[in-house]
Amino acid sequence: REASVLVVGAGALGSPAALYLAAAGVGRLGIADDAEVARPDLQAELLHFTPDLGVAKAPSAAAKLAFLNPEVEVVPYAVRLHAGNAAGLLEGHDLVVDGSGSEATRSAVNAAACASRTALVEGGLLGLGGLVMAIRPGETACYRCVFGDDPGAAAPTDVGGGGLGPVAGVVGALMALEALKLLTGFAPPLTDAFLRVELGSLAFTRVPVERRGDCSDCGGG
Repeated sequence: REASVLVVGAGALGSPAALYLAAAGVGRLGIADDAEVARPDLQAELLHFTPDLGVAKAPSAAAKLAFLNPEVEVVPYAVRLHAGNAAGLLEGHDLVVDGSGSEATRSAVNAAACASRTALVEGGLLGLGGLVMAIRPGETACYRCVFGDDPGAAAPTDVGGGGLGPVAGVVGALMALEALKLLTGFAPPLTDAFLRVELGSLAFTRVPVERRGDCSDCGGG
């Protein structure tokens, strides 16, 4: 109840992640997304319904989360997180869950989280699979340590309305699980590794990684 979490993106990954965090009783949830609900989104984005078409995603998601658990304070930010506002949006939060699917946003989130030592869960989708990674900046490998300065070719990208809903649901649920691990310590989080999920074959692969001494975000070493 004392935790404050910022969910970046109220789409295919942010929707299930925020849903489970609200259900778990996280005290304060910030929801950052500048997009509007579109019809192709509905099959994968569980917090938006047909009457929400054309409505901004952040307040649409906040409304559903408030119905789910009225004891959670939900704060919508109808803005796109970028390098210029990332530090301000992260301020006051204990953890960030990044389901944006944008490489530019991922880079901005990782840099701001490392600078403020804010715990971070990253996720992405690609076809019938995806990736989940938990990060304790300054202690464990960060996103840039693993994927470098140009990770676009290596890291999954959220394909939004074109993705299969159940795949996004699985990856988003895993992101929420890692967030709860980081917040409460009830089980070891997936740090210094990332999980590669291939749901076409139901294969889950844990890939060990290490901090880089030359990392421009976390300083490694």
